[in-house]
Amino acid sequence: MIKYTNQFLLKFEDMIAESDYTLRYEKGTFKSGYCVLKEQKIIIINKFYTTEGKINALLEILKHVTLDGTRFTEKSQKLYEELHHTEAA
Repeated sequence: MIKYTNQFLLKFEDMIAESDYTLRYEKGTFKSGYCVLKEQKIIIINKFYTTEGKINALLEILKHVTLDGTRFTEKSQKLYEELHHTEAA
């Protein structure tokens, strides 16, 4: 279940930090509010987004990017599976 709270955003950020991608918040003129550099494995999100906007951007990114979960903690693995299950439903 997706909760639009800072605590949920922190869990999301931790999960990405444990993957092979780097998450950064920066200002920019991204049409969608985010940018994914797949070759460098960097995710950039507009730093002026609200918590809800950041979470929605990360959810949208997960539809197009597969994270390497070999270094995931148990909590991150569970969150990743829940997000993919929610996306498929």
